[in-house]
Amino acid sequence: MLRALGDEGRVRVVLALAEHGELCACQIVELVGLAGSTVSKHLSVLKNAGLVERRKKGRWIHYSFSCGEYGSIVMGYLKHWLDEDEQIVADREKMNEILREDPEIVCRRQKRN
Repeated sequence: MLRALGDEGRVRVVLALAEHGELCACQIVELVGLAGSTVSKHLSVLKNAGLVERRKKGRWIHYSFSCGEYGSIVMGYLKHWLDEDEQIVADREKMNEILREDPEIVCRRQKRN
């Protein structure tokens, strides 16, 4: 679990999922600003570590935070340590903007880029 959280991008994803609940893959890509394939790899690492659950609904893949045995303890520390971190604060604001948009629009925008 700690090895999975050894990457800034994965920490950002886990914190977003823990704070905002279930997110589609497109919303996560939009948040972290990395290539879809890179985000997919990060999500796979997090899933294998038991920090993320995946649910497929039609063509959409949704991810959510999964506490696991020690996840809630680790997340408590991460939130405490990073609550006022510049990047995490910016991610919160950006995620609020992303959540105001229809996920279909977010997904279409990424396909154009």
